[in-house]
Amino acid sequence: MAAVATEARVFLEVRRRLQSALLILGDSKEGGLPMAVSVTPSSLRMQSPGGCTELRLPAGVRLAPSTCRGLQHVPGDGLHLRLHARAESRPELISVFNQSSQDQECCTFYCQSCGEVIIRDRMLLRVLPLPGDNWGALVDEWCCHPDPFANKPLHPRENDCFTGDCFYLVNLKSDLWQPRPEGAPVETHHLSSENHLKLKPKANTKVICKRCKVMLGETVSSETTKFYMTEIIILPSERNFPIIPRSQFVQSVLAQCVVELSSARSTFRFTIQGHDDKVYILLWLLNSDSLVIESLGQYTNIKKFPVLEDVLKPDSNSACNAVKVLYQPCIKSRNAELSSLWENDLSVHSLTLPSTTCLELLLILSKSNATLPPSLRCMNSFQVDALPPEPPEKQQHGWS
Repeated sequence: MAAVATEARVFLEVRRRLQSALLILGDSKEGGLPMAVSVTPSSLRMQSPGGCTELRLPAGVRLAPSTCRGLQHVPGDGLHLRLHARAESRPELISVFNQSSQDQECCTFYCQSCGEVIIRDRMLLRVLPLPGDNWGALVDEWCCHPDPFANKPLHPRENDCFTGDCFYLVNLKSDLWQPRPEGAPVETHHLSSENHLKLKPKANTKVICKRCKVMLGETVSSETTKFYMTEIIILPSERNFPIIPRSQFVQSVLAQCVVELSSARSTFRFTIQGHDDKVYILLWLLNSDSLVIESLGQYTNIKKFPVLEDVLKPDSNSACNAVKVLYQPCIKSRNAELSSLWENDLSVHSLTLPSTTCLELLLILSKSNATLPPSLRCMNSFQVDALPPEPPEKQQHGWS
């Protein structure tokens, strides 16, 4: 094969379930010299008059060179081809909903942004997922006696931790130091993983980190606090606080949440809304079995967002598991009609995060989208992104 490039960008997406791969060799800006490309089961080799570059595939990934098909040149993108590929199954991620194997362990809660200890040495005897929406209606349907849970909120006891879609509920009654809300606790009602908080109007119940002033969660009652998974790391007390880049942590939490929900409830569309009830992002899950391998030399001149950490080293190669999503921003009245349609659609699931985290997530998605080959950045009117479901060094949020 021959392509016109001097320093071709290499982008390879392997689909584990389909056993297929898309290989893109990008055009150089100079666009002058020919390049000979050879594909072997374990590597890609690019030979040009200026030198030779070899990209070795990660262990467990194998290509079938004889199956190359669909060869075409896409202007502004480069040479595209498809071929069969095999990749080892990815390790199972720790579920954010079922942490029962890690209960009865002494844990410490940290602010993910700054490492401030929020709850120290808490013995969690029970870690339980909250029931889904409309669980009260199901009780009425299946019970022949009056509902014993009617008008009773599901509040955790002293050594309990309840997990919702993207939050933890913890009882802070016995803690000597508690993160204080900005307003007084207010009356709450029926709780579930989706309908988890009903407050009186204008009540301010934010829980703020005393060191970095980040919003960690909200007060649910005088004893119960809701912490958002994107703001908190929970680790066994004997472990040290891991320094995980903020952008990678937020991506991993969101990716795990949407994968878990899509598997448990067969829902693939999500609205990301802030604690102010405003919708910031429309998200559509495409697949969760992608392995993305790419050459990163071409990123050295990309301007980075100053609020986001870039953990990818220039002039190196990266391989990461990815959750592929479509997204639409909804800030500044963009996509208002589509957002309204999604909000009224029962098949669309809503995830609530702090409003600042929603804006941060939108920046992360935009930055990640800009690093994809141009032809892969859009699908219909949506933008495409690939979220890594695990932070660097496989540090898991929650218990690990």
